[in-house]
Amino acid sequence: MRTPSFLSLLLGGLLASQAVHGQIFQRELGDFDLKLGSSPSRSMAQGLVKPSAIGSFHGGLDLTHDSGFYVGQWSPSMGISPGKNLEIDSYAGFKQPFDQVLGYEVGIIHYSYPEVATLDSQEIFGGLTLLGSRFGAALSNDPDKQNSTLFADLRGNQPFGIGVSMKYTTHQLNTPVAVDGGYVGSFTDWSVKLSRPFMGIDLDLIYSDSSLSGSYCSAYTGQNSQCDALLTLKAEHTFY
Repeated sequence: MRTPSFLSLLLGGLLASQAVHGQIFQRELGDFDLKLGSSPSRSMAQGLVKPSAIGSFHGGLDLTHDSGFYVGQWSPSMGISPGKNLEIDSYAGFKQPFDQVLGYEVGIIHYSYPEVATLDSQEIFGGLTLLGSRFGAALSNDPDKQNSTLFADLRGNQPFGIGVSMKYTTHQLNTPVAVDGGYVGSFTDWSVKLSRPFMGIDLDLIYSDSSLSGSYCSAYTGQNSQCDALLTLKAEHTFY
């Protein structure tokens, strides 16, 4: 069992307070900007990595320098809810605009699970921001596979107020998995999300699928909730 960092322990205490009072903390500390909140602060990382909240208590701490360098931690789950384990995602990177319409971001994230015997993993990511839309790529080494991801968030152009984001990932398994009818050594999956706010509710329509089907789906361990084609309607209301 690994010992959580001091930062993660501080984060846990502050987020427990946030869950009750619904507050987001932000303060300037000299040349640094400090943020503590219940949603990811890094826009590029938010699309490319693992931003989803998987527990009742979640949030992150982000420290950004005026030069563009930043460090932080994001916890999708504090491990407080039954059946949920503590996850700590530590990251560092650099973000800078070329001008008013074009910018870039590069960074690295380390995923750790202090309460379980799961190997840590790392991910590097980078991308461009153009007229408010984001295009990026990421490479990661999970314990059982290598992943390559392409990502696009077209929020800079939203016809009828509808946001569009897409993700395509290739997974290369370290050890081929035996399935009924053969072996699976690699597979791909993808998703398309349409988003629109409506009367204070965030509505998401998500279509996801993968290159596996039938008995081969027993080897699926990708980014989607299931191997086969799935259409999901999600409605979320934020109270703070």
